[in-house]
Amino acid sequence: MEYLDLPPMLGASGQVRLPGSKSISNRVLLLAALAQGETLVRDLLASDDVDRMLEALSALGIAWSRDGERDDYRVVGAGGAFPVKSAELFLGNAGTAVRSLTAALALSGGDYRVSGVARMHERPIADLVDGLRQIGAEVRYTGTDGCPPLRILPAQIRSGGTVKVRGDVSSQFLTALLMSLPLTGGEATIEVVGELISKPYIAITLDLMARFGVQVRREGWERFHIPGGVSYRSPGTVFVEGDASSASYFLAAGAIGGGPVRVRGVGRDSIQGDVRFAEALAHLGARIEMGDNWIEARAPESGVLSAFDLDLNHIPDAAMTLAVAALFADGPCTLRNIASWRVKETDRLAAMATELRKVGATVEEGRDYLVVMPPATLRAAAIDTYDDHRIAMCFSLVSLGGCRVRINDPKCVNKTFPTYFERYGEIARAVPVVAIDGPSASGKGTVAARVATALGYHCLDSGALYRVVAVAAQRAAVDGADEAALARIAAELPVRFEDARVWLDGVEVTDAIREEHISVRASQVAALPAVRAALLERQRDFCRPPGLVAEGRDMASVVFPDARYKVYLTASAEARARRRYKQLIDKGLAANMESLVKDLQERDARDAARTVAPLTRVADAVLLDTTDMGVEEAVAFVLHRVHAGTDAPV
Repeated sequence: MEYLDLPPMLGASGQVRLPGSKSISNRVLLLAALAQGETLVRDLLASDDVDRMLEALSALGIAWSRDGERDDYRVVGAGGAFPVKSAELFLGNAGTAVRSLTAALALSGGDYRVSGVARMHERPIADLVDGLRQIGAEVRYTGTDGCPPLRILPAQIRSGGTVKVRGDVSSQFLTALLMSLPLTGGEATIEVVGELISKPYIAITLDLMARFGVQVRREGWERFHIPGGVSYRSPGTVFVEGDASSASYFLAAGAIGGGPVRVRGVGRDSIQGDVRFAEALAHLGARIEMGDNWIEARAPESGVLSAFDLDLNHIPDAAMTLAVAALFADGPCTLRNIASWRVKETDRLAAMATELRKVGATVEEGRDYLVVMPPATLRAAAIDTYDDHRIAMCFSLVSLGGCRVRINDPKCVNKTFPTYFERYGEIARAVPVVAIDGPSASGKGTVAARVATALGYHCLDSGALYRVVAVAAQRAAVDGADEAALARIAAELPVRFEDARVWLDGVEVTDAIREEHISVRASQVAALPAVRAALLERQRDFCRPPGLVAEGRDMASVVFPDARYKVYLTASAEARARRRYKQLIDKGLAANMESLVKDLQERDARDAARTVAPLTRVADAVLLDTTDMGVEEAVAFVLHRVHAGTDAPV
């Protein structure tokens, strides 16, 4: 499975220009297609869902063109129903497209087939179909009753009258009926049965219909009256607001990661209900400022978000971001009235509960609520995204807890925000990593330890990990050729590092791992692909605030390829042999310079030639030759580059 690893983050600040709103984009495209005249749609969202709508409109005879290099599109309206009367439409997992087009197609007098991905064929549409059948539409299920795929046939549509539709499953059913009923030409009333959820999304629909010349009169949120004899007329130009749901991730990043983070494209004048996510953040203690076309978020004065108990029926998409923000609160958090999550791109209630538990939260999942108890410490996890863009985006915020997070199938964000992770990377500050590689006896361990102490960072001696595996294997009497068994030992290794000392399963092994026979066995163990794979994630988990100095032979090339500071520490074989000779003599051990030089040269050759993570200097690592340099000089060199923020190779 393709994945994206996000490193631990120290905080977040900066500005983000939001992509266009998906909800507005697909509504505007449909209204422009049904209207008289040509409409220029400015700042249309570039995403999979919008692409599916554009493809469908082309198949239905609607001419559109992209206006230059910008996300601006010209749509030539049909002045009524779709001109093409027979088409097969594949709409992927685009719920806004499937539901709104189904209603418009049912009133267009043609023979149409509508299908999508497997998940779309599980998403309910019966309430919309029932409403359309009330005015004479002929819509058939060709798969599971109540869900797409659909066959829509020509029918005698009743002009005007009353249509009843449930409001407690999805507001998109009401939106689809509202936008399509003007095609009948008669005066019509829609009555909502039960509580209408996601009312702000209906407000978007009514606002956009009015821009295209159709004024809907409503009685509360229970009845909607559409006048007879009206038709859509192009307003000429329509600007698509930034996506308020997408704004939630960056605003939450500002509230969690210190801020300020400012999003541009939505503000107090927005027609999208999800701008009220900012109110919810303020309820958690975040400091919020808002302008006509921007919103800014900072962390609370206390630095910690407050626990909450909120009804989030009005912002169901943005509420997912609050579920992740709950991980950073000072107590249990309750999200209520979110039953609509269960009929989205996936069963979001079940999915969110599962993934929140992976990072350490205690979660209670109800029919229409979640209770999230934040953990004392977040833990690294691989997040499954269920082909759901919002799960992928909101769980990126876990990295602000100072731990790694892996996002499986990150391309699912293409549905609404293809560049999300790039934009997130621009405002989130990664925990700095100093990667020091080099051959045996080059002094990298000593230099790394002193650099880490000077910076106040954690230190990873990767060689020690392999040595501990060798010790653990010896104690378990595991054969050095049993790669699978050694990999299991590496994966479950109960190791602890503290103040340059090493413990294995509670027993100190600082000296034991430096014994010569263990060194030989560790070198053999380190050449095994399964062992290296098992230790890779464990090494990455050493990266946590405020920073990490990692030393070894593949820190910059394999373990931390995105490390900001990379140093390749080396020295001549003779210089390294002299250092090792002194170490051995100081310990009262016999040593021979000639054999030490030969051993180091042979080891260098083996390390450079091995098929798994060969010893090499990566292109963006600075070369530091310490042949004629003392430890203090080498430490000063590395510290100077870190303090100067210099990471370019020389």
